[in-house]
Amino acid sequence: MPKRVLTGTVVSDKTNKTVVVRVERRVKHPLYGKIIKRSKKYHAHDEGNEFKAGEIVRIEETRPISKLKTWTVLGRVDSHAAPETADEKPAKKTRAKKAEADTEAAPEAEPVEA
Repeated sequence: MPKRVLTGTVVSDKTNKTVVVRVERRVKHPLYGKIIKRSKKYHAHDEGNEFKAGEIVRIEETRPISKLKTWTVLGRVDSHAAPETADEKPAKKTRAKKAEADTEAAPEAEPVEA
């Protein structure tokens, strides 16, 4: 049977070798149809005490470690990773930079003698 893997935010890291992770899920209200957030807290095993409050982590279901702990932390989720696509959009030019680029690109007009 495959182990469940969830992603959540570390809420507390005060206990030794344990972190509390809040996992949010979105559900549709049965009557009104609005999407609402539901959250649940899981106690997860953190052997090296390396995860701090506020970090986004992945946890995996495991055998019972203690009364409350049946999850272990797999690792951090890199939320600030840069997109690896080759077709990224170039940075937007400001009006001043556009005007500067236009004057550099346009050839200087010589006065016409009549």
